[in-house]
Amino acid sequence: MTMRFGIVFVLAVGLNAGCNNNSAPTNLPPNPQLSPNAPQDKPGHLEGKAETEEYEVAIAPYVDKGRKTYPEAKKRYLAGLPAGQNFFVVTKLRDDSGRFEQVFVAVASIKDDRITGRIASVIVGVKGFKNGDPYTFPESELVDWLITHPDGSEEGNVVGKFLDEWQNTHPRK
Repeated sequence: MTMRFGIVFVLAVGLNAGCNNNSAPTNLPPNPQLSPNAPQDKPGHLEGKAETEEYEVAIAPYVDKGRKTYPEAKKRYLAGLPAGQNFFVVTKLRDDSGRFEQVFVAVASIKDDRITGRIASVIVGVKGFKNGDPYTFPESELVDWLITHPDGSEEGNVVGKFLDEWQNTHPRK
């Protein structure tokens, strides 16, 4: 399954070293199917420290807004979303080489300040991860959130919506 949202998946080298300390359960439901009307991905690629820093500065206010609005979205998810709606969060995967990639995770549970789900993005740059892999991470590493609707519309995704516009004025390779 390919995720179909309007967000740029980013590969950056050298700024955020990290490793995969993931201990997600493997008995999670499969990733949800989305409406054919859902916005299409617009993958992007960054090279080097300068491009990565420019990107991080540009998205910072949108990440802040996504984090500030997350508690209400989380509350709705925990109370039970209507049939056909799905909850996703955005985080950064990091590999042992120091690369990171911003991805969607289809949420299966939120407990003790940790989000568990399946990676719901095609991985283009970090090693050791693939679409559909179980993944758990602390809520403190949340970048954004998204609720999808059966008609293809979405709520949240403030970073992704910004990136759709930003990508038009900052073309990448």
